[in-house]
Amino acid sequence: MSATHTSWRHTTAVLSAALLCTAATGVPPATAPPPSIVELQPLRQVERTELRDAMGREGSLILVSLQPAVNAWVLVALQSPGDATPHWYHLENPQPASQHIALDATQPGRIILSSDAGTTRCTLWPGKPLEQARRVPLAYAPLCEGKLALRNAVPGNRTTLEATTEFLRDHVWRGEQIVGFVRREFFRDAYVEHATPGSAVSGAATGSAPGGPAAAALREPQASAVVPEGLGIDIGLQGGEAALGRWYAAAGLPGVYVSVMQPDALVAAHGLDEVEGPALDYLVAFDLARFDLGFALGTEHPRLGWSARVPEDRRESGWPGPDGIADAEPLARTGMVNPALQAHVVATFTGGFKREHGAFRHGALANGYHGSHYGLIEQGVVFSTLQPGLSTLFVLDDGTVDLRTWRREDDKLLPHVRHARQNGVALVERGRDGAPAAGALVDQWGAGNWSGSTDERLRSLRAGACLVEQGPRRFLVYGYFSTATPRAMAQVFLAYGCRDAMHLDMNALEHTYLALYPRRGAHIGVEHLVQGMSVLDKSARGTLLPRFLGFADDRDFFYLLAKESR
Repeated sequence: MSATHTSWRHTTAVLSAALLCTAATGVPPATAPPPSIVELQPLRQVERTELRDAMGREGSLILVSLQPAVNAWVLVALQSPGDATPHWYHLENPQPASQHIALDATQPGRIILSSDAGTTRCTLWPGKPLEQARRVPLAYAPLCEGKLALRNAVPGNRTTLEATTEFLRDHVWRGEQIVGFVRREFFRDAYVEHATPGSAVSGAATGSAPGGPAAAALREPQASAVVPEGLGIDIGLQGGEAALGRWYAAAGLPGVYVSVMQPDALVAAHGLDEVEGPALDYLVAFDLARFDLGFALGTEHPRLGWSARVPEDRRESGWPGPDGIADAEPLARTGMVNPALQAHVVATFTGGFKREHGAFRHGALANGYHGSHYGLIEQGVVFSTLQPGLSTLFVLDDGTVDLRTWRREDDKLLPHVRHARQNGVALVERGRDGAPAAGALVDQWGAGNWSGSTDERLRSLRAGACLVEQGPRRFLVYGYFSTATPRAMAQVFLAYGCRDAMHLDMNALEHTYLALYPRRGAHIGVEHLVQGMSVLDKSARGTLLPRFLGFADDRDFFYLLAKESR
């Protein structure tokens, strides 16, 4: 039989028209939760073909394009003739801009892959190529002569620290309080770095690397140089000294720049204490004319159920999570970059907070939609609805990268969002006059969700991201703060000319990990922003396996791909 287009509403009788409206608007009615994450996708398209074997038994093959404009992920439901239920498979298209997938109308059980290079027909039934790919112990199993990959659910790596804190939170009464005590007593300032002073350097404001962002605004006309002993990126320092506020080109990676800062050197520094003022910060800037930005969820985090910060009376009765789902099934979360793209990856860095910290306990946003859980979109697929009032780093289907506080009117962009990650309120945002300023809640610890209570004012290792626009040139900047409060982070980002800035994660090197992959001839290296981050990588038989590239990780992350090499 020929393939026919239908809607998921027609193939899943339990869906109501109201629930379909919910997926489109993000406003949930007080009804039954959706059966799975599939029903959260308002733009999904479904093809179905009937199958029949030699004995006359009937089955079906269903192809679900989860977000056709993005064209990266499809689900296949195969119910072989004689089987009682369908089996689901999550496929990834490594060439979404040029390769399109459809059911073959002339041959039931076959799909067609079409691109400018030609047409390939791939048989999914009869036979068991999908099950054979599922048995491969890889996060990405090649399918259809390598033109597609089956995403397999695999266990993600986690450190001993991660495993311990998760056990306490999940299984021990008042485990979160125990974790908080350890954080206050043992991890406060645990990673603080105070650089060795160097010599005075003239011309700091004009001495940055050609093509890089403008230097930071400093208090003194002559910048001090420091010796950044923890820095793990090669920036060609002479004598090991780096001038505060200048940008240095990362060796072997055109379009990537590194800067070093101590907040008390800033022209607008105020309210900093004696520890965070001289603490060393590292920043990495990526020229967005050269790179595409991607985002991927970890194998486990962030979870999709309720945050414990949201009390029962603010939850939708009977729902396992704020969007009506508790997990991503039948999607497979791999926690690593598709190997087909890894030759083009120039950097990776950890994403944001886990679900237990990704909602509000205090303030106006706690009274918003179910505690305003942080939104998540990967490859156009909504894992958690984007919420207004939250700082959002997102990528559109044309490759445009933006960072700003999400507003309800921004929902009109949702059909074009490829990736999005929300992480609380803004560190820096534009005011009514369009000028950037510290976020309105940057000093309000409870309402800003900077920690678990209204008065727990902690310095800590922190990371953040910002967007710099200088005429037509745009840079995504990652900031590593060896110990800081949100106020100090905001002041540093403002001094570098950031238009908007968001918090990422905090407290440990695994939460603030960034690695670069410089090219030197045919060799691809691995350099960590801070040398101690190298412990997050692995090795096998003498081969280095970088985090997020060589193995699956339980945490979400961002990655940057070189445009010109693809």
